[in-house]
Amino acid sequence: MAAGGGSNRALLALRVLLCALAAAAATALLPRATGPCARSLSRSILAATGLDPYLLSCAGGDASGGAPLLPQQRANGTGSGAAGGPIVTDQRCVRGKFPPDALPPLQCCPPASASAPVNFTLPDPAGPLRTRRPVHAVGAEYMAKYARAVALMKALPRSDPRSFYQQANVHCAYCTGAHRQAGRPDLGVQIHFSWLFFPFHRAYLYFFERIAAKLLGDPGFALPVWAWDIPEGMGIPEVFADEASPLYDPIREPSHAPPKVAELDYSLGEGGEKNLTDEQQILHNFRVMYKQMISGATLPSLFLGQPYRAGDPEMPGPGTVEWIPHNSMHIWTGDNSRPNAENMGVYYSAGRDPIFYPHHANIDRLWESWRGIVGARRRRADFADPDWLDSSFLLYDEEARLVRITVRDVLDIDKLRYAYAGVGLPWLNARPPATPGVNPRGAPLASVSFPVSLDAAVTAEVRRPPPSAPRLRRSLQEKQAQQQEEEVLVVEGIEADAADFVRFDVYVNAREYHKVPLGGREMAGSFATLKHPGKEGTVVRTSMTVALGELLEDLGAGGDDKVTVTLVPVRGKVRIGGLKIVYMAE
Repeated sequence: MAAGGGSNRALLALRVLLCALAAAAATALLPRATGPCARSLSRSILAATGLDPYLLSCAGGDASGGAPLLPQQRANGTGSGAAGGPIVTDQRCVRGKFPPDALPPLQCCPPASASAPVNFTLPDPAGPLRTRRPVHAVGAEYMAKYARAVALMKALPRSDPRSFYQQANVHCAYCTGAHRQAGRPDLGVQIHFSWLFFPFHRAYLYFFERIAAKLLGDPGFALPVWAWDIPEGMGIPEVFADEASPLYDPIREPSHAPPKVAELDYSLGEGGEKNLTDEQQILHNFRVMYKQMISGATLPSLFLGQPYRAGDPEMPGPGTVEWIPHNSMHIWTGDNSRPNAENMGVYYSAGRDPIFYPHHANIDRLWESWRGIVGARRRRADFADPDWLDSSFLLYDEEARLVRITVRDVLDIDKLRYAYAGVGLPWLNARPPATPGVNPRGAPLASVSFPVSLDAAVTAEVRRPPPSAPRLRRSLQEKQAQQQEEEVLVVEGIEADAADFVRFDVYVNAREYHKVPLGGREMAGSFATLKHPGKEGTVVRTSMTVALGELLEDLGAGGDDKVTVTLVPVRGKVRIGGLKIVYMAE
């Protein structure tokens, strides 16, 4: 016992010494290259000490062993527990928790970097412009090139951060909270269900694409796009179903193999399959895209997600596209017979399927498309909040260097030297029709006492904000002529079972919601989450926002004082804290 204790004390002393040496070295680094706690030590030194090459924590593992505070964190107090400031990813990474039925390997953290992170620099503006085109249009030769890139990545040693194994783990680490926030080692970095969703995945794909180009020896190589929002791409492309191809993943849903048309708002379990004809499914998908991209996404927070700052609880609320079709297409693709719908259907394993990257290329394309949509309001714009712009991630580049990249670094894809081509927006005018006679003015509704467990459908009347001098029930056109403002239903205090796929639908002015046909206007939105393996017994605490402006106009309810809201459970356990309607201007 004494000898063992002495050995442990010696190891602890060594850890403290290494941390001190690393901290001293870190003082010469640029301010954005945070994280002095031995993450810049070479893997040979780590191997010699017998320490974990994926994680070296300082003595005690508390906040004193974290990264130094950034200037903005010192100013606003985020390093001492207060919320505020950008999310800054530390090099500290912890082992995640996985359920017994998870598929190995169960290690998400990246290899330790042999040197300190470098700050991102834009590529040479004279370099080739990578043009991302849809899988169905690029041809067999081009897809063979993507297959070869995946094969080359898979052939690299697992210790190489550019290997397919490690690239898949990038998503695992950032989606399970394994990465720590700088100055807050008690808090993870979670890039889903917030305003980090789009910029993180853009940065992730940027480096994945450059790694592929480097291995191929083709500087102009661009990722193909799985354009599942247009008829030609609505389904798993045949090339991904070839069992002899590196692009094949055996852990997919076999009933959704080609030529099955995708269901963009798919729900796992009973009632998930809609059994529509291909033509009916395509029309329904168009209406789904219209709701998520046009009428429901009029403000940055409605599309990009809710603000998530240093010290904040994770997952404050996603934007429309992350709910559906992002989450739903992940589940539709994954093997629905598995408890977690691996690979694509769950965060930790989604990056193991080569179709993940063309899937997210389409998500990224939709971000660019959203920016370019000009409606009655004006062209959509991103956040200008510095807490968003200065949030940063750590990713390996094509030279296996660890790079710190910020949100502001990825906002201009022309400066990143890539573009999209060959995909239209056929859903742009697919405005869903209203359904007459589904909201009878009968007996008054029974009052609902929130919070409620959503074991059955719940219908409540929600009062709209009282009219004020500048907002006396103006028409939609009049509102749009003013500043960018939207009337929004907020479903707040949501507590969803983290260990299950959870979904509920939101209907507006449809007391008889069961009479609303598929894709009807009254179905205003859906809450849809993936599982969080390893978090059994916990809940996802978040919120949901639903744009009401165009919807109430279409339902002829623009002048009403109240709105009828019905929440319909589809799958999983969920508790609702309350409902309210607010006006938002961004």
